[in-house]
Amino acid sequence: MNPASTLRQALAEKQFFVAPGMHDMITAKLAARIGFRFGYGSGYWLVASAFGLPDAGIATYSQMVERVGTLVEVTSPMAIIADADTGYGGLLNVRQTMRGYEKAGVAAIQLEDQEFPKRCGHTKGKRLVSTEEMVARITVACESRSGPDGPVIIARSDAKQSEGTDAMLRRLEAYAKAGAEMLFPEALADEEEMAYVAARLPAPALANMADGGSTRILPAARLAEIGYGGAIFPAMTALASAAASERALTRLKETGTSLHGDVPLYSFDEFCQLIGFDDVYAFDARFAHVYGKNA
Repeated sequence: MNPASTLRQALAEKQFFVAPGMHDMITAKLAARIGFRFGYGSGYWLVASAFGLPDAGIATYSQMVERVGTLVEVTSPMAIIADADTGYGGLLNVRQTMRGYEKAGVAAIQLEDQEFPKRCGHTKGKRLVSTEEMVARITVACESRSGPDGPVIIARSDAKQSEGTDAMLRRLEAYAKAGAEMLFPEALADEEEMAYVAARLPAPALANMADGGSTRILPAARLAEIGYGGAIFPAMTALASAAASERALTRLKETGTSLHGDVPLYSFDEFCQLIGFDDVYAFDARFAHVYGKNA
C-alpha cells in the first residue's frame, strides 16, 4: 500500500492518527524506530533546522522539496504529511509543487490560504488570499497529481483571526468542494471552539497541536472524541531538542566537560546503529579482501 493509500484508509476507517513533527533527520529516524505510522514535515521546523531561518516564506520550493524527499527516504515506510505552504508562488508554482512532492513520495500535501510569502500560522502578520484563489490552488493540485491515488490534499485556513470562525468554516467548505480531502483549521483557541469547528466540517479535520502556539494542547483520545481525524505535533521534538541542547551546552561552558549526571546523552553505539553504520560495517566486511589486496 502506498503512503497516500495508508492515510486514506485511516481516514475512511476513522482511525485517529498522531503525526509527530520531524525537524531533522535524526528525529525522523527516531520516530520511525519508535514505530509511528505517520509523520509531519513542518515547513517552520524543517526551515529552522536546515537554514536557521524563520517560517516567513524565505525558503524556496527547490530547498523544501529536497528536504521533504530526504525525510521520506529516511522514514520509509512511514507516511509523511508534508507542509507545502502556499505552493511557493502562483498557480504554476502550485502545479510544480504538487508534482515534485508526489515524486518525493509524500502521503499528503498541505496547502494554505495565505498570501505568498506566508507566515507561520501562530505568528503575526498573516495575510489571506481570496477564497476563489485558494479554491484554484486546490483545483490545480488535484489536477496535477498523477491520479486519485496520489497524495491526499489537505487544505489549511488561517482565516479565523482576521475573518472569524464561521467565515473560516465557509472557506473550508469551499476547499472541500474543490477536492481537499482533509481540512486544517489553523490557530483555534480552546476546546469549545475546536469541537464547534470539527462538527461543522464536511471532511475529516486535522488538529494542530503546536506547543507554544495559540491552540490548547489536547490528548489524542479527546481530539478523536470531539471529531478530529488526526493531529500533528509539529513543535514538540524541536523544542525538546533545543531545550536539551541548551542545557548540555550551558553545562559544558560552566564546567569544561561533557560528563554530567544531569545531562543525559544518547548511547553513541545506538546512534551509530540508528543512522546505518551496521550496514556500512557489513559492506566493508564483504569487500575486505579487495581492500586488503590494494593496501
